[in-house]
Amino acid sequence: MITKMKKLTFLVYHKEYDAFLDTLRGLGVVHVVEKQQGVADNPELQERIRLVARLTALTKTLQGLLANQKMAVTEDGVPTVGRGLAVVDEVDALQTQKAALQQLLQTYAKEKEALQVWGDFEPGAVERLKSAGFVMGFYTCSESNYKEEWEQRFNAMVVNRVASKLFFVTVTKEAEVVDCEAEQLSLPKYSLTHLEELYASTQAELDANEQTVLQVAQQDIPSLKLASKELQSQIELSTVVLNTTAVVGDRLRMLEGWVPASCQADLERHLNEENAYYEITDPVPGDNVPIELNNKGLFAWFEPICKLYMLPKYNELDLTPFFAPFFMVFFGLCLGDSGYGLFLFLAAAAYRIFAKNISATMKPILSLIQILAVSTFFCGLLTGGFFGANLYNLEWPFIQTLKEKVYMDNNAMFQLSLLLGAIQIVFGMALKAANQAIQFGFKYALSTIGWIVLLVSIAVAALLPGLMPMGGTIHLVILGLAGILIFLFNSPGKNVFLNIGVGLWDSYNMATGLLGDILSYVRLFALGLSGGILASVFNSLAVGMSPDNAVAGPIVMVLIFVIGHAINIFMNVLGAMVHPMRLTFVEFFKNSGYEGGGKAYKPFKK
Repeated sequence: MITKMKKLTFLVYHKEYDAFLDTLRGLGVVHVVEKQQGVADNPELQERIRLVARLTALTKTLQGLLANQKMAVTEDGVPTVGRGLAVVDEVDALQTQKAALQQLLQTYAKEKEALQVWGDFEPGAVERLKSAGFVMGFYTCSESNYKEEWEQRFNAMVVNRVASKLFFVTVTKEAEVVDCEAEQLSLPKYSLTHLEELYASTQAELDANEQTVLQVAQQDIPSLKLASKELQSQIELSTVVLNTTAVVGDRLRMLEGWVPASCQADLERHLNEENAYYEITDPVPGDNVPIELNNKGLFAWFEPICKLYMLPKYNELDLTPFFAPFFMVFFGLCLGDSGYGLFLFLAAAAYRIFAKNISATMKPILSLIQILAVSTFFCGLLTGGFFGANLYNLEWPFIQTLKEKVYMDNNAMFQLSLLLGAIQIVFGMALKAANQAIQFGFKYALSTIGWIVLLVSIAVAALLPGLMPMGGTIHLVILGLAGILIFLFNSPGKNVFLNIGVGLWDSYNMATGLLGDILSYVRLFALGLSGGILASVFNSLAVGMSPDNAVAGPIVMVLIFVIGHAINIFMNVLGAMVHPMRLTFVEFFKNSGYEGGGKAYKPFKK
C-alpha cells in the first residue's frame, strides 16, 4: 500500500529561517519539494558533493585493503569529522608518494637488469681511465656478428654471454673512433651493489607507505564515514535552502514539502510550539507526491522487487501485494525441485543463526529467500524432484499417497503454466478496472470490465459447458453486454463513432497480444523441466564417472554431485528470479495498466 501524504507550505521570517530548518530537520519527517534551482551554479555545494564522492571512494578503497589483508577496523579512539576530512589529504599524499616510489623502483629494477650482465664494478674506475686519456665502451651484438679483429683494433674483451648475445667492452684512446658493428650501451652511474642498496631502501619505503595506509584504514574508516554523513547532511541542508522561494521583498521564505498523514498530528504540535506559519492540504491532481510503500509482513518482503521496476504514482494502486503470491508460485515452478527449496531454506536459516550483526537491509532479504524456498519445496512436490531424483520412485506408503494427490506429469505442468498465466492476466485486468475507477471514475472502467466479462464467459463456456454452453442464449446475452461496454464506453464523453473505432482497435490489440502474453507463461514449465533434467544429468555423471575404488570412488562421486548441483542451483535460482520478474513487469503490469514513475519519499533529517 502507498502511504497517504499531506502537502505542506511554510512561510518563515528570513531571520528565523535557519533555526526553522534546523527544527524541521530534527523532526525528520518532511520531504522537501525539489526545484533544483541554482544547484549547478553553487560552487560551495558542488565542492561538498565532490568531497563526499572522494570520501566514499576512499572508504571503499580502504575497506578493500582490509578485506585483502583479512584485517578488521579497530575501535580505538573516537571518530571525528575533522579527522575524516584530514585523512583524505593524508591518503592522497601517501598515494602520490607510493606512485613515485613505484616508478623509482621500476627504474632501479631496469638498471639492475642492465648491470647484471656486466658484473659488479665501480663506475669510478671507468672515470679514472677517462681522466688518463682512455675511453671504455660497452657493447652488445650477436655471437655470429662478433669479430675477433676488434680485440686487436679496439682492445675488445668479452665480459658475458647470454644465450646467443655477447657483451663486450672496448678500451681506446679518447680521440679514437670505434666503428664496430655492435650496439653501444649506456650504463647507469652506479655500481650493482649501490643499485641493490637503492632498490632495497626504496622497497622498504614503499612497504612503510603501504603499512601506513593500512593503519589509516584500520583506525580512520569510522571517521571517514562520519565526515561523509556530516557532509551529506550539509548538502541536504544546502539543497533545501536552494529549493526555498523568497517572497514579500525577500523578507519571507516559502518552502513546500510532503509529510505522511500519520505524522501530521505530531508535526502540527511541534510547529505550533515554534509559532511557524504553515498550511496542510491534501494532494491535488498534478502534484508530484513522493511515494512511501507501507506493506506489512509477507508483502513487505516483495517491495524491493517492485522498486527494481519503478515506484507507482501516488494515485495508482500499489501492485506489490497483488503480484507477491504469483511471484512466489512462479519462482517455485521455475526452480521446481523440493531438494533445492529445502537447501535454500536451511542455508538462509543457518546464516541467520551463525552470522553476526545482520543488517536491517539483509533481514527482509533472508525472509524473502526463505518464503521462496518454501514455495519451491511445495512446487517441487508436483513433479517429485529432489536433487534430480524422483521422490515418487520410493515405495513408501506416505510418498505413494502424496503422489496420488499432487503428482503432475509434463502435460499437466504445461497446462498449469498456461492456466496461471491466464488467471494472472485477467486478475491484472481487474486491477486495471479498479485503478481506472479510483483515478477517473467508474464509467472509465466499464470498457475494461467488458473485456473481463468477455474473457471469463468464454473460459467458463469452454471449461464448464454444462453450466453455460458456448454460444447458448445466456452466453450470447453476456457477450452482447460485454460488447456494449467494450465498444461504447472505452472513451466516455466522446463521439460514439470514435468509441466504436477505438473499440475495434482495442479488439485487434487484445486478439494479437493476449495469446502471446499467455504463451509467455510456458517458461514456468520449461525452466522447471530443464532444471530437473540438468540435476538428473549431474546425478548420472556422479555415479558413472566415479572410479571403481573403495576410497576414491565415493570422493569423486560426492565432488561431482556437489559441484554439479551447486552450478545448477546458481543457474536455476538466477533464472527463477529473472523470468518471474519478466512476467510480472511485462505481462502483469501491462495488463493491469501500471504506469509507475513515482519518486521515493526521502525526508529531510539529520
